[in-house]
Amino acid sequence: MIMDIRIEKTKTAIHNTFLELRSKKPLEKITIKELCEKAQINKSTFYSHYRDIYDLSDQLETDVVASVIEAIPNPQNCLEDPAVLAKNMFLGYLSRDTIIRILFSGTRAGELVRKVEYQLKKILFDAHPEYKQDPSVNVVLSYTVYGGYYAFFENRQYGDATVVDIISQISSEAMNLL
Repeated sequence: MIMDIRIEKTKTAIHNTFLELRSKKPLEKITIKELCEKAQINKSTFYSHYRDIYDLSDQLETDVVASVIEAIPNPQNCLEDPAVLAKNMFLGYLSRDTIIRILFSGTRAGELVRKVEYQLKKILFDAHPEYKQDPSVNVVLSYTVYGGYYAFFENRQYGDATVVDIISQISSEAMNLL
């Protein structure tokens, strides 16, 4: 039990230090040496948890994507109510806004929506394999995830709730094409 607490504290130190560094510089400019010095750990400790700095970043990104997907009730049935899908997806984004802006900046900017779409489609297609080759389902879902994301972040000046409501309406209309 004591070992679990130490491991958890070490991982927390690594994550917090990484996020601090990542908020100031691109992923490609962060060195393991720098991270280890700031986190006050040995390189061997870092390597016992992660292959490299990209593995650490990917694991943190995966956690964020999981939390966004968890905000969507019954993602395996997301086509039944696209307005609920869109609204909850954006509530998931908003709940992790700060970490999203840090992790998914620079060369990682497009990774959030790519990973969210991948996970959402995986869940949907595992539950409904008949949709996997349906071009309408694939295009509408991609449009909702990608289009909604970029529309949201480009139009936040109108207020998050207003923009989310509009995206939800558009998503519902797009699903009517199915």
